[in-house]
Amino acid sequence: MLARMSIEDQTRHLSLQDVALLLQTNDKLRHSNSELETQVKSLQKQLDWFKRQLFGQTSEKRLIDTAPGQGQLFSALAPTPIENIPTDKITYERAKARKCRDEAVTDSGLRFDDSVEVQEIRIAVPELEGADAEHYTVIDERITYRLAQRRSSYVVLKYIQAVIKHKQSGQLTTKSAPTPVFEKSLADVSFLTGLLIDKFLYHQPLYRQHQRLLINGITLSRTTLTNYVHRTIQLLELIYDAMLRNILRSKVLAMDETPTKAGRKHKGKMQQAWYWPLLGEMNEIAFHFSPTRARKVVDELLKDFTGTLVTDGYPVYSAYVKDNQSVTHAQCWMHNRRGYVEAEKEEPKAVAHALEMIGLLYAHETMIKDKQLDDVAALNYRTDYCKPVVETFFDWVQAQRQRADLNPKSDFTKALQYSANHEDKLKIFLSDPRVPADTGAVERGLRPIALGRRNWLFSWTEVGAQYTGIIQSLIATCRMHKINPADYLTDVIERVDTHPASAVDELTPRLWKEKYGKSPLRSVVDRVNNALV
Repeated sequence: MLARMSIEDQTRHLSLQDVALLLQTNDKLRHSNSELETQVKSLQKQLDWFKRQLFGQTSEKRLIDTAPGQGQLFSALAPTPIENIPTDKITYERAKARKCRDEAVTDSGLRFDDSVEVQEIRIAVPELEGADAEHYTVIDERITYRLAQRRSSYVVLKYIQAVIKHKQSGQLTTKSAPTPVFEKSLADVSFLTGLLIDKFLYHQPLYRQHQRLLINGITLSRTTLTNYVHRTIQLLELIYDAMLRNILRSKVLAMDETPTKAGRKHKGKMQQAWYWPLLGEMNEIAFHFSPTRARKVVDELLKDFTGTLVTDGYPVYSAYVKDNQSVTHAQCWMHNRRGYVEAEKEEPKAVAHALEMIGLLYAHETMIKDKQLDDVAALNYRTDYCKPVVETFFDWVQAQRQRADLNPKSDFTKALQYSANHEDKLKIFLSDPRVPADTGAVERGLRPIALGRRNWLFSWTEVGAQYTGIIQSLIATCRMHKINPADYLTDVIERVDTHPASAVDELTPRLWKEKYGKSPLRSVVDRVNNALV
């Protein structure tokens, strides 16, 4: 009977206590539904992130196709040449040019320099042999180049030391073989360098290198390979320390952090640890290892630093700067931009507007780099072109935050809040031409660590992780200064034992390039190969 009654009739038969219970249940269901919606959005966001990592583009460049006749945002502020050079319009016709192959050694576009071995193979010509040879003559030669690859190979150096006897005195003497890097070691310097380059530049774990040795007929313990790597990096530790000291003397310092696994927390579980890359103004980068991401790491590293610190929005940096009045804190526009990229699905039009403004800012920064402006010209350019864009952007941020339809928990709201909270720090680069607009250089320097994690996955010990940071710092700095890491490591490993400790700075990649880069020490194998060539 009650089921056939209307809602109003049923409500009349409910007591106040029942009504209150229904309202309470309804509130709980609404709250539960809201939590589930938030959870679904969070999981969807994570899923989208994983899809981007697997299938999407990794570059943050934003390519926008502009419709014909449609103007660009802030076209009046678009990058323009610094000098207005008068031009004349010239029209003429010419034949279509062939595809340009700059620096190509061959017609097919193969490029290689003088350091690459070229093996000549002469094609036999039967007509030039035998009785008919007198009827033919060579008038020209056709050259064809093909790129070939040898199986990974090793060389065993066999030193033959003659033992001589003085006829009158009967005294026996012999000339000793070259002293190895490590006493009684079986490894030539070229082998030690090869271990480091393959492991830390090309990310080949030692067990793979051990397999390659076996394939080439050489039996050597994996423990021996590990010891060679550790002992060699120990030789380089003082050079790393010298480079880190020079980085910390910079007036503009960029800093970041990235996770790694180092040491066992307990059986079956690796310990979470961190690398803290520091990039100085002389294009030198150091990866400081620490088992923690706490503020004490920043306090210890930067205890004597004075200048401008460029970072992302991690609160530890802000807390450090707050207690150190001699340090100015600038923050990264790239991290500011990423918040809007994550909110693109929620607010496509507003996000497109924000990204276009930030893109214009980066276009101006590219103009400064392309023109290679000095500090004075760069500061004037930023004042004339970058500052109006930045001011317009933050005015837009404040206007967007006043919208009544914004969801306080949405990604777009969080992006706006991030921009507003860090406005002063995001404007620091406008007043100092030495300060970069972002920490992109540090993140590019971090790539070897990220690539390594996909290969060696973790370090068994914290000492091993520390050594990884040392060698990666030297290799990454070599690449920044366009130094061949193999040439550099071969030279300093040979030289470091006899080099005066007071002049260890000379062995850092930047200074080594100036002092020793033109005539580096070579291994025996390199010297023999060069002599044969």
